[in-house]
Amino acid sequence: MSIAPSTVSSRPAAFITGAAAGIGRATALRLARAGWFVGLSDVDEAAVQALAREIGETQAHAVALNVVDAAAWAGVLADFWRAAGGRLDVLFNNAGISATAPFEGTAIGRHHAVIDVNLKGVLNGCHAAHGYLQRTPGSRVINMCSASALYGQPMLASYSATKAAVRSLTEALDIEWQAQGIRVVDLLPLFVDTAMVRNDVAQMKTVSRLGVRLSADDVAQAVLKLATGRAAGLPVHTHVGLQTKVFALLSKLSPGFMNRRVTALLAGY
Repeated sequence: MSIAPSTVSSRPAAFITGAAAGIGRATALRLARAGWFVGLSDVDEAAVQALAREIGETQAHAVALNVVDAAAWAGVLADFWRAAGGRLDVLFNNAGISATAPFEGTAIGRHHAVIDVNLKGVLNGCHAAHGYLQRTPGSRVINMCSASALYGQPMLASYSATKAAVRSLTEALDIEWQAQGIRVVDLLPLFVDTAMVRNDVAQMKTVSRLGVRLSADDVAQAVLKLATGRAAGLPVHTHVGLQTKVFALLSKLSPGFMNRRVTALLAGY
């Protein structure tokens, strides 16, 4: 791949998947305000092009990308590398979808789509971005995980499974790549006020019992902290919000049967 422009920009650069709305959009705006050059990718090309115009086209690069398409990643990142002036400081693997229903009541094709986007999309991004990250000092991958990775959630079975896999992938790659100058970390929020939660996940009893206490900008602020913090000092897992921190602590301290019971009670089982 062609990865060495004649000069390297002094401005940090981040490539964001699922940037058209929600957490991806909020992160792009926050990083741009902090002086970053942002790559905006999504299956909704019109939305990311509009966001690029809002940010300013000298500070943003927008492109259509289906994260499931491994071949498409190569060309998209090569173009971004050139547009960003020869650097990729952060890959933010944010794109994701859900299937909120009893497992057997969801079409198997939808379960496959959740796995393709939420897990294979992250694998594709990490694999395609590795060479660019390796050539950018202090680079890092930030993967969007979920509190559902702490214990599998009823009504979100395949979604939870993908997030648990992303958590494990993050841990493994952080060990493999740290000696190459690349950190790999993730974020685990509970329910975030996004279209996915409002239109899909909100039907879960767990949501009505715990509420939605995080905004997309809360998560974007956590992304900015991971993007700008000292690489060696970054935690592998960042639990976003007080609720998530409490559940993460309890999941470590409580016996397995208690974690199962609390999860089942919150979900109405």
